[in-house]
Amino acid sequence: MESHEQTEANTQQTAVQTIKQFGQTAVVEDGSTPYHCLTIIGQIEGHMVLPPRNKTTKYEHVIPQLVAVEQNPKIKGLLIVLNTVGGDIEAGLAIAEMIKSMTTPTVSLVLGGGHSIGAPIAVAADYSLIAETATMTIHPIRLTGLVIGVPQTYEYLDKMQERVIQFITQNSRINPDVLREMMFRTGELVRDVGTVLVGEEAVRVGLIDGVGGVGEAISRLHQLVMGEQDQGGPQ
Repeated sequence: MESHEQTEANTQQTAVQTIKQFGQTAVVEDGSTPYHCLTIIGQIEGHMVLPPRNKTTKYEHVIPQLVAVEQNPKIKGLLIVLNTVGGDIEAGLAIAEMIKSMTTPTVSLVLGGGHSIGAPIAVAADYSLIAETATMTIHPIRLTGLVIGVPQTYEYLDKMQERVIQFITQNSRINPDVLREMMFRTGELVRDVGTVLVGEEAVRVGLIDGVGGVGEAISRLHQLVMGEQDQGGPQ
């Protein structure tokens, strides 16, 4: 029979292995905290494996964690912390859709940056926050690699673009026309198209709900959880 020291050592070793493999700690099981923190960092990796030197968030790691959080009755709320440059469109939308469909209360916090496809993930939460110095870049969808110059390619891009616009506008207060104008704005980004929003600017246009940090995010999450319990939601 294992001693208490051996059990604790095995638990710590498992946690270290999880951090090495998934880039974050395992979903809590001991009830020591009612909230779980999910990090979306670096580049969101989709169907193509990125070079090992890239800091990535792998969607095949994130989705099972979201399912585990939703199924774990000990976890009362989920905090999503973003510092991402964007990445794979469909992988990002898949993560965003998962977060949106959860019954567990969710709060997102943009720290550093929540660029490109990071925007739908940020607004997918029940309440979204951005740090004062954090930035979000809104720009049109781009394709990397070989692009076939046929009308169908542009139709596909348009459909993908509309999916992103529709998701963002349905889950935030931003006007669709304002979002499109920011996406295709010229002159603000060097040799590029789009808009950079810093802290309060993202709140002012209706993309993010409020400005704040970790303390504010935890407080908002606590309010959501207490509100749900008062209404007779899942305990």
